[in-house]
Amino acid sequence: MSWGLKNRVERIMKGGRTVMLAVDHGYFQGPTTGLENPRKTLTPLIPYADSLMLTRGVLRTSVDANQDIPIVLRVSGGTSILKELSDEVVTTSIEEAVRLNASAVAVSVFVGSEHEKETLANLAELVNEGERYGIPVLAVTAVGREMARDARYLGLACRIAAELGASIVKTYYCADFRRVVDGCPVPVVIAGGKKLPERDALQLAHDAVAEGASGVDMGRNIFQSADPVSIIKAVRGVVHEGKSADEAYAAFSGSRPPAQ
Repeated sequence: MSWGLKNRVERIMKGGRTVMLAVDHGYFQGPTTGLENPRKTLTPLIPYADSLMLTRGVLRTSVDANQDIPIVLRVSGGTSILKELSDEVVTTSIEEAVRLNASAVAVSVFVGSEHEKETLANLAELVNEGERYGIPVLAVTAVGREMARDARYLGLACRIAAELGASIVKTYYCADFRRVVDGCPVPVVIAGGKKLPERDALQLAHDAVAEGASGVDMGRNIFQSADPVSIIKAVRGVVHEGKSADEAYAAFSGSRPPAQ
């Protein structure tokens, strides 16, 4: 691993832990609730995120160039919620990622789905290209409709991604999550998934980190919260300060503005 690639991983991981803010949903969902105006959503949250996961379109239009925050650039896509999601291609080149000063690129892999081979080939291609420029690849273990989110499946998907050269793997939390982490030789971060009550989202983050996750890549559980800034601060408390879910939720509740 080159010094530049190591340096970019360190910028994202902040001493081995990270709170990524995922705002790439629009590439297949369109104007997701809470992300109708990406700039409005992102601006107050950027100071509390360790990195942003987003597309080049949102980066160009909604993040000021003077922001000093690592970018994890979503570079796979080509399908929407109206079609088979696993039929992705690489939509953004490594050269473009370099021009955008990305710290990493992100690609989905659909292990067990119809287009498994193509998505794994996308990952391998990006790793090869990334090595040329010192750009790490984050593999997102997207789950097909028929796939169970259990330790056996997620452990398989994460290990395959790491074997193909991913520097970081994003996956889902599940029962026996330690088994997933122990079988993956690169850092694992968890997806927030669908919107949960704030207390449950903090418990999810806590349990994942306690079982070996290197952090979270949360989106809807932050930007769809009634108080996005307070909840991302609370998530940081769990990931970086070792707070319990109860401690973090107490801080979240205490900082929320009074109901109107």
